[in-house]
Amino acid sequence: MKELFQHSAMTDGITVRVSVNFLPEQSQPEAGKWFWVYHIRIENASHERVQLMTRHWRITDGAGMVAHVDGDGVVGEQPVLAPGESHDYVSGCPLDTPHGSMEGFYTFHREDGTPFEVRIPFFPLAAPATAE
Repeated sequence: MKELFQHSAMTDGITVRVSVNFLPEQSQPEAGKWFWVYHIRIENASHERVQLMTRHWRITDGAGMVAHVDGDGVVGEQPVLAPGESHDYVSGCPLDTPHGSMEGFYTFHREDGTPFEVRIPFFPLAAPATAE
């Protein structure tokens, strides 16, 4: 699992694993545009059913500019995870610099409706160096 997902964090029995890849075919370095795709797996090792309600991302580009992105669920879904279940999704991130980083948290609700935050691990976004 560690080979596929380079980054992980666990909060209250919920593990968030991240794999990130630079997509040269979606990038235009000559136009100042770089693009990454990331695959996230959320695993519920707790003893209760939980539901992912919202996401909060902190995206930092190579110039230190920070963007905060908030929204409901992930890629249009608010998955419910029973104990032992996992949820995978894939999304992307464009930047105006060849490197940056992402991190954040999901807000989940427990079966009784109480919210709790689950950390999304920090992961770098780095385009491969190219000869000019």
